[in-house]
Amino acid sequence: MIRRVAVLGAGTMGSRIAAHLANAGIPSLLLDLVLPGEPDRNAAARKGIENALKQRPGAFFTEARTALVTPGNFEDDLPKIREADWIIEAVVENLEVKREIWRKVDLCRRPDAILSTNTSGIPLERICEGFPSSFRRNFLGTHFFNPPRYLHLVELIPGPETDPSLLAFVADFCDRRLGKGVVPCKDTPNFIANRIGTFFGATVQKIMLEDDYTIEEVDALTGPLIGLPSSASFRLLDIVGLDVWTFVARNLYELVPHDPWRERFLPPEFVSQMLERGWLGEKSGQGFYKRVGGGPEREIHVLDWKTLEYHPVRKVSFETVEAARNIEDLPARIWFLVRSADRAGSFLWKLFRDVLLYSAERVPEISDRIVEIDRALRWGYAHKLGPFELWDALGFEETAERIRNEGLPLPPLIEKMLASGAKSFYRPADTNGTPRTAYFDLCGGSYRLLEERPGVIELAPLKRARGVVKRNAGASLVDLGDGVLCLEFHSKMNTIGEDQIAMVHAALQETERNFQALVIANQGELFSAGANLMLVLMAVQEGDWESLDLAVRRFQQANLALKYSPKPVVAAPFGRTLGGGAEIVLHCARVQASAELYMGLVETGVGLIPAGGGSKEMLLRLEDPQKAFELIGLAKISSSAEEARQLGLLRETDGISMNPDRLIGDAKALALALAPSYLPPVPQDAIRVAGEAGYATLKLRAWMAYQAHQITEYDLVIADKLALVLSGGRLSGSQTVSEQYLLDLEREAFLSLCGNPKTQERMQYMLKMGKPLRN
Repeated sequence: MIRRVAVLGAGTMGSRIAAHLANAGIPSLLLDLVLPGEPDRNAAARKGIENALKQRPGAFFTEARTALVTPGNFEDDLPKIREADWIIEAVVENLEVKREIWRKVDLCRRPDAILSTNTSGIPLERICEGFPSSFRRNFLGTHFFNPPRYLHLVELIPGPETDPSLLAFVADFCDRRLGKGVVPCKDTPNFIANRIGTFFGATVQKIMLEDDYTIEEVDALTGPLIGLPSSASFRLLDIVGLDVWTFVARNLYELVPHDPWRERFLPPEFVSQMLERGWLGEKSGQGFYKRVGGGPEREIHVLDWKTLEYHPVRKVSFETVEAARNIEDLPARIWFLVRSADRAGSFLWKLFRDVLLYSAERVPEISDRIVEIDRALRWGYAHKLGPFELWDALGFEETAERIRNEGLPLPPLIEKMLASGAKSFYRPADTNGTPRTAYFDLCGGSYRLLEERPGVIELAPLKRARGVVKRNAGASLVDLGDGVLCLEFHSKMNTIGEDQIAMVHAALQETERNFQALVIANQGELFSAGANLMLVLMAVQEGDWESLDLAVRRFQQANLALKYSPKPVVAAPFGRTLGGGAEIVLHCARVQASAELYMGLVETGVGLIPAGGGSKEMLLRLEDPQKAFELIGLAKISSSAEEARQLGLLRETDGISMNPDRLIGDAKALALALAPSYLPPVPQDAIRVAGEAGYATLKLRAWMAYQAHQITEYDLVIADKLALVLSGGRLSGSQTVSEQYLLDLEREAFLSLCGNPKTQERMQYMLKMGKPLRN
């Protein structure tokens, strides 16, 4: 069992690893050097904690979690590592520095302590060379990716003598407690993710220089368009730091003398000039991009790599790309793009071709299976598709044929795969309603079943194997097994409209007849962006008030039905859970939330108030109209599930899953635990409200915020409607009211605001720009 960890090195990685351990509730001792001339001997470690806290997005779930990290220094506090069950070294990427710190650790550590290095590429055999067997049996690599809170991957690397049972224990701990996707690696230079990821980035630069693309063009082509993060290629390097990137690439060049592609890892001349000038990215204020000016006049400028001069970012337009944006399915979109003959298609084909070839050639050098390579790129670099999944999307046989037609040799293992008649790297292998996947074993020359991951539920394979219980265009009912039904939203951004509301009622009826419990979950980009704002605005513009009133009533009734369902309903929210999506969660019997939960009632940002029962539920939960007024009025969004609990959006009895892969499985387990003795809550007909006096108090708070220039004049109008709901209307004195009474107030306020032109302006702006208008 791991109760306490020592982290050696309080730089970017060490401090963020300590922060993530704190997020998991694990205390750590964070050690670093004593800084010369600094009276505080723990200043370096303390600075690391402060930087992790200030980082945006934050490394800690909440500020309170910093209390779990104790700062110290190598000179005074190294003996304290005897208390640590796990010692993680994250000092500078220098072999001798690492070996020196481990020599000191070996004199102080407990014999049973787990010892791991966070090296990003130095072979473990060289780090532990000459150490006793008692050390080497407990020594392994645990390579976290930065930032550890947000990037799912941890690479697990055995040393020459690592105890296999220790590897299994650490893998399970990282998975369940730290929420990591664990990929076992061989002890090869840069392991898996950075070996392929560095090649990917180097290839991007090579094609840019050879075929004369701009940095803006490259980033437009290598972001969400092809399933990569919005940071794309050069924005990513600005975040990582050009010095860090170049160090990793040069280090890889030195460590792989027999790699036929190694010249690609050397930085191009313009990058070397940037390094000489100190243009390292965000840490130095400029890199491939820089901010110019301040306030509303601030602009983003981008580097011209030919002249090393900056200019305002120019809009990039490729005809093929504009057409591809209409293709929602990512594999279909990529397939379309690489078959175009324009500059966009040419760039992407050359990039994908080389990455596919390089990845295939690295089997079995860096991994015996394609599975680990795909997972490493998906979990460590946030690519939607790993290299072999990408090859399948492009078509295995036709892509191989295109490469041959260009006169390039295919790797021998790929030739053998083609000769075997295989049509893809992955294929379904479902049996009797159980979803299974087979992967092609390049080394063995045949398909093998991918091992199951107990506790992990994936909806797409489940639907493939079993079909669905019921579906419409916006939602489906899926049988999770063991008597648990799942309600899955699958509209664009999982917005809530009539399809979703109808399926809520259908799910409850189906659960009552044939299931023990219901889970509301999906595996899209976000849990729900809330109500379908476009439909609301269209109804308003058409003057169809009767339909809008009915739609709000239907949503309120659906949420009440969830709340008072005779069988337990568990919501499994994750990521953005906003507006109406948050209201659905608030009405469920229990919540199993992803640790990364960004939840809030944000309706005021579009000139409205929550009308699906969200205002009412926060009044009931917080038992304080002023707290509810502030939460809803300021459209507060949690930065984590832990903060959602502090805000009152989650209850103490609600669960939190560190590993997003386990979220639906955990929600199912919670639903089954509730089912045997579940009793629905009793309807609340005596809710205490403050009436006229409370209304006046809330209005005064809003007026003071307006006077302090914290809110706009129209925010005052919205605040007035919200105050009316939370105080129970203009009643004389404190009284008790029913839930339905408060729901009626919510609906009336919502419809009234919809009729205001300024609310309509806010809705239009949000739909067009994707951000709130402060009018």
